[in-house]
Amino acid sequence: MDTINFRDEAYNIFQDLLNYRRHIHRNPELSFEEYETSRYIKQILDKMEVKNYSLTETGVVGLIGNGENCVALRADIDALPILEGTGLEFESDKIGKMHACGHDMHTAMLLGAASILKNHENQIKGTVKLIFQPGEELIPGGASQMIEAGVLDNPKPKAIFAQHVHPMSKTGTILTAPGPFTTSADELYWSIIGISSHAALPHIGSDPIIAASNLIVSLQSLITKYKNPLDPAVMGITSFHGGTSTNIIPDIVDLKGTLRTFDNSWRQKAHRIIERFSVEICRQYDTECLYKPKMGYPSTINDEKTTAFVKDTVRNIFGDNQFEDTRPMMWAEDFAYFSNKIPATLWLLGVKPSEVKEMPSLHNSAFSPDEDAMPVGTAMLAAVAFKYLEGL
Repeated sequence: MDTINFRDEAYNIFQDLLNYRRHIHRNPELSFEEYETSRYIKQILDKMEVKNYSLTETGVVGLIGNGENCVALRADIDALPILEGTGLEFESDKIGKMHACGHDMHTAMLLGAASILKNHENQIKGTVKLIFQPGEELIPGGASQMIEAGVLDNPKPKAIFAQHVHPMSKTGTILTAPGPFTTSADELYWSIIGISSHAALPHIGSDPIIAASNLIVSLQSLITKYKNPLDPAVMGITSFHGGTSTNIIPDIVDLKGTLRTFDNSWRQKAHRIIERFSVEICRQYDTECLYKPKMGYPSTINDEKTTAFVKDTVRNIFGDNQFEDTRPMMWAEDFAYFSNKIPATLWLLGVKPSEVKEMPSLHNSAFSPDEDAMPVGTAMLAAVAFKYLEGL
């Protein structure tokens, strides 16, 4: 049986990868609204003669090969509510919507991997399940919905792999690490209710701005005094809204923020502390506090075995210099739901050209990842699926 050169085969379809990516980039759709994107994916899979079906309103699943042993590959397909500012020839045709997180490239690379795997379908020792997942950017996340709809059944994957573009690493570099790799991410919301009064008569009202300000300062002790300093976590207040005039104390202030941690037990404890702090501090200023957290994605846990396998695959295909160990990321990813169900590895794919010192970050209107990274990501997806099945 001939050995497959995944690297060369990926570069041979580079133009297809560009076409896929640029079509998707021109036509971005927000989370859970990816109807055109879903149809486009199915059209491409149909042309490849890859069996596929819809799961949830906009999710797509493809199947290549045949057998009880199964490996899954996942790409997210949604865009962000951002006005594009890249000036690219193929920039978004939809005002206020943009692929600013690289999901267009993720999808294109999975389509490319599907092409390579389909060409070698008779050599696959089992089934490769392709998961094109909606709604990564919006709680509750498309991963949880697809799992509930049965994406990990019939057949059940023995492992799942995914990648995410990384604008801080040079083009084509693969980075990952075992263990907790991305944080949980919870949205925090407060309404602090006081009694409005003239600013010259503060004693007849109760000031929610003072209460909110003291609450913000006090909450910082969550990180410094209530958590093991060896365990990373972030809690930040990112929005403060209250008042409309220079001489009126408002009756309400709204705060928003985020809580991110790798430790699920401390995550639960932190919410209890936040609520207690919020109520007690606001009461000191004769105000009422309504704390309404929105629980987000859990932490992504990279399985040790599958992560070691990814490292070996990079080195076998591209050499030692193309892999880097990295630290866990304070990002959140709903791929975490998959990693909580079956062995999983998420890796990062560098997309920063060597001549660029710094490039715009993810979720930036000027974000423009280097397309030269796509053959590397495509080869990696195809190779890990094919070779992992060989070892089962």
